[in-house]
Amino acid sequence: MLSLDQIKQFETEGYLVVPDILPSDTLAAVRAEYSALLDGLYNGWFDAGLVSTAPDTLDFWGKLLSAYEAGVDYFQPMDISLPGDRIHADTPFHIGPAVFDMLTAGPLLHVVEQLIGPELISNPIQHVRLKPPATRLDSDEIRAHITATDWHQDRAVALEEADQTDMVTVWIAITDATVENGCLQVQPQVKDQDIFPHCARTQTGIADGFVNEAGAIPLPVKAGGAVLFHPLTPHASLSNVTDGFRWSFDIRFNATGQPTGRSHFPDFVARSLSNPETEIRDWKACKRQWEEARARLAHAPHIEIHRWSSDAPYCA
Repeated sequence: MLSLDQIKQFETEGYLVVPDILPSDTLAAVRAEYSALLDGLYNGWFDAGLVSTAPDTLDFWGKLLSAYEAGVDYFQPMDISLPGDRIHADTPFHIGPAVFDMLTAGPLLHVVEQLIGPELISNPIQHVRLKPPATRLDSDEIRAHITATDWHQDRAVALEEADQTDMVTVWIAITDATVENGCLQVQPQVKDQDIFPHCARTQTGIADGFVNEAGAIPLPVKAGGAVLFHPLTPHASLSNVTDGFRWSFDIRFNATGQPTGRSHFPDFVARSLSNPETEIRDWKACKRQWEEARARLAHAPHIEIHRWSSDAPYCA
């Protein structure tokens, strides 16, 4: 549970580091689930000749790096959301029992409830982040889930429908997040904070001149801990300058009945004090929602998820 000082910090500065928010058994289950998932993926890539190093010679991290260097997309098959670009009937994603238990972990929901109330929706803007060492990245790598993430506000990377939504981002560390391996950094929120102009560049990021990067505060956190953000708080990640990967999940919750900012993607009731029978408690039901959304969106016109234009005056 949060102290009054922690709640005050979140309300005034827009961020909070909370250690040990994820139960140790849930953390271990997520790691095991992803290990089994990658084993299956990598075996298929090897059999298809897409990667050349035999599976039995590599550990989890070696398989990820081998796939990246071979140009095989490991991200989308391991992500917990459908992508923002064109969706097909066979676009992969991953929702399993350990991921669902992470999304609905009691200690996590207790903390979020203290910030935005007991009626909570699991917001569909959610991603896994498995970031390789910067020294191993392609020179033209720009993807936010692979390389360093540009300065942004989470409200600005959702659609306008959610501009008034009560929302909290929970960034969960699965491995220790350090300054060296690319932890998050923040510009504390100020009074009357608003949405800064953003530009559609290599990533959707805050336009030049609106963030004092010299005053940025790094936010290291141990595995199982989390960083919580108000949707208007500017934040970014540092580069991973170590020899290893940095692994995290980026998930969100919003107040029930308010827009999610991705209305074409499925959400679900994670907690409800007034109507507990509406909570989804079966991971298969959650996965089925995403499968149904994929089938629907594969045959529908593409829905753009970005509101910003690269030719706006502040982006020139």
